[in-house]
Order: sequence, then C-alpha cells, then structure tokens
Amino acid sequence: MTEIDAAAPPPRRRRGAAREKLLAAAARRFYADGVSATGIDAITAEAGVAKMSLYNNFSSKSDLVMAYLDARHEEWLDLYRRRWSAVAPDPRRGVLAVFDAYADHANFAYEHGFRGCGLLNAAAELPAGDEGRAVVRRHKEEVEDLLAGHLEELLPDHRERARATAEHLSFLLEGAMARAGLEGVDTRLEHARSMAADLLDRL
Repeated sequence: MTEIDAAAPPPRRRRGAAREKLLAAAARRFYADGVSATGIDAITAEAGVAKMSLYNNFSSKSDLVMAYLDARHEEWLDLYRRRWSAVAPDPRRGVLAVFDAYADHANFAYEHGFRGCGLLNAAAELPAGDEGRAVVRRHKEEVEDLLAGHLEELLPDHRERARATAEHLSFLLEGAMARAGLEGVDTRLEHARSMAADLLDRL
C-alpha cells in the first residue's frame, strides 16, 4: 500500500463528518429561525465548515432542505420505535406510543424553545408543488397508517371503523401539536394522549 493509498480513508471520513455537521446545523437553524430566513453562510458558520463543504455534500440549499426533512422523518420514526419497543406488543399501547413520540419530540432541548412540528413548519414555507411538501405529506400519512395498523388489530372485524378512528386520532394529534407549538409546552399533547386513551377505552 502506498502512502497515498494509506491517506485515502481519512478524507472520506471527513466528508461524512462534514455532511453530518451540516445537517445538524441546518436542523438547528431551520427549526429555530425558519427555512427561508436561514442562509447558507449561517449554516456553514454554525457547522464550522467551509462553504465549499456544503456544495461538496449537497447540490443546493433545496437539496439540504430535502435532506433535513428526511432526517426529521427518520428522527420521529426512531422516537416511535423506541416507545413501541418499550411496551408489550399491545395495539392500544401502540396507538399511545405514537402520541408519546410526539411528546418526546416536543421535549427536546430546542435553542429557542418548542415551536411545533418541524416538518409542518418547513412545509408552511415551501411553495405549492414543492417536493419538500410531498415529503411532509408522506410523513403525516405514515403516522396515520401506524395508528390505523394498531387500530385494525384492536378492531379486526371493523377495518373501516379502524381507519376512520385513525383519521380522527391523527386530527387530534395534529391539533394538539399546533397548540403545543404556539404555547411552547407539551401540555396539549398530554391532554390529547388522555383523550386518545379515553376513546380507545370506548371502542
């Protein structure tokens, strides 16, 4: 192996590290300040990398926004999976795990406090037809599908009722998330979880 060959792996690791730093910085700035108000210079400065590093990892700011939205989606799914894996495989608890994952999201240590769903906040800034809005829509649909899957286990002979209840709960969840974001605390999400639990007890 030549000295050049031996030196090749570190740059690859650095590029990977730069991408992660940029994504983490973008996540903080986009959530705290908004997508439109956050420029490339602010992101690279916070990430502590050269501007060229951004263009070595993302083709444009729009590409970075898409990566941010994908990362937020995966972040939420991870919160849900942790909640779901921590309880017995009970469909009722599965529904409540969805609510708990949203509460976990609300209780992150945000720089300027909790501002609601980061995905919806970003979507509100994107124009109609933007691919990023489709990412957010798919996330919300996946959350509702998770609720529906658990409810179909609870109501195996009433699939339509299960789907309708999943839609009802997703509206409850989104409304609670919006109010919690405005108020900056998770109280509305706690109330929504209690309301969901009461509804499940009446099924």
